[in-house]
Amino acid sequence: MEPLTGRQQKVLDFIRKHQRKTGFPPTSREIQTQFGFRSQTAAMNHLRALERKGAIQRTPGKARALTDPAAKLGADFRSVPLLGTIPAGMPIEGEQQTGNDLGVDSRFFGIDGSSDVFALRVTGDSMVGAQIADGDTVILVKRSARDQDIVAALIDGEVSLKRYTVRKGRPYLKAENPLYPDLIPAQELVIQGVMVGLVRRWG
Repeated sequence: MEPLTGRQQKVLDFIRKHQRKTGFPPTSREIQTQFGFRSQTAAMNHLRALERKGAIQRTPGKARALTDPAAKLGADFRSVPLLGTIPAGMPIEGEQQTGNDLGVDSRFFGIDGSSDVFALRVTGDSMVGAQIADGDTVILVKRSARDQDIVAALIDGEVSLKRYTVRKGRPYLKAENPLYPDLIPAQELVIQGVMVGLVRRWG
């Protein structure tokens, strides 16, 4: 790796610290804010310089697709789209909104390279018995659900995060909080994703 200027080293240190703390690298706007750059272009110029010198690798068009070759340590980070929120409570009409990408370690979560993966922010407390709290981010893979999987599901046109349960051959969604009822589909139950992991920010 080519030698870095003092400011470039500080930017690289910030990227590494942010990734250790949150699990994903900062966006160029977060770098701009951290260092008081007058424009986002200045942050991008620093990222380009770091990439040119071999300190980081970037994927064009992805806000958080930065990797630090010196800090992999066996991890296999991939960019996962954060598509919005999902209620862990009573179901509501779903509205997917593309947000920031989330950097996750595929190897740690057992996600293979061909999997279709996405993330959703949890709202509500119906899954607290499964250690899923309001504000957590769940990581999901698009695949068929098995009995007792935790799933993001479309039930009669509304979305919810619940435990997929099969009783006497009939599937329904079970809450992990006694204050909430089970959800039995009247017409439709479509599994949108199966949970494989959870990300929680501390503090």
